[in-house]
Amino acid sequence: MGAVGIACRTVVLVEGASDRLALAAVAARLGADLPAAGVDVRSMDGITNLRQHLAVLQAGAAGELPVLGLYDANEVGYVAHTVGVGASGAFAELEALGFYACVRDLEDEVIRAAGPDLVEQALHAAGDLSRFRVFQGQPAQRARPIEAQLHRFAGTASGRKARFAVDIIDLLPDDRMPRPLVALVETAMRTSAR
Repeated sequence: MGAVGIACRTVVLVEGASDRLALAAVAARLGADLPAAGVDVRSMDGITNLRQHLAVLQAGAAGELPVLGLYDANEVGYVAHTVGVGASGAFAELEALGFYACVRDLEDEVIRAAGPDLVEQALHAAGDLSRFRVFQGQPAQRARPIEAQLHRFAGTASGRKARFAVDIIDLLPDDRMPRPLVALVETAMRTSAR
C-alpha cells in the first residue's frame, strides 16, 4: 500500500493492475500526465480492499487528501457504504465524490466503447486473433455473442487481461474512449490542480 508521496496531491484507487494500466493509457491519449500532476494511481488488488486503503490514506495524509476511484457497477452498494453515501442515488453521489462505475467491468467498458471489429484489430496487432478464433470454436463459446466471447477471452491467458484494455485503447478514436475512464482522468487532473 505504501505511504503517500510528498508530491502526491490526489490518489486514485482502482481494483487491479489492468485498471491501473488502462487508466494510464487513457490519460496518455488525453495528454494528461498523471504523475507529473501529483496523481498517484494505486491498484487495491480487489474492491474489497477499499476500506483498508481509505483507512491507511486517511491516517497518513496531512490534511485532506482527495481520493478518487474506479469500480464495477455491481459493487456500488459496497463502495457507497464504504465511502459513506446512501444507497439511494449512489451512482450520482459517488460520481460527485470522484468514484466512477464501469457498467460490468473494465473489459466490458472497453469492448463496448470499441465494438467487436476494433477489438479484433487489437487482437490481430497483439498476435492473439488466431487464438481468439480457436477460442470461438469451443463448444461453450459457439452460441455466445461476440462481445461475450471477447470478454471471456480477455481473461483466459496469463498476462492477457493486463494488456487487453491497453491494446484496444491505443486504437480507439478519441471520441470513443470509455466514459468512466475519461471522467476519472479529468476529475483527477482538476482535483490535483487545486
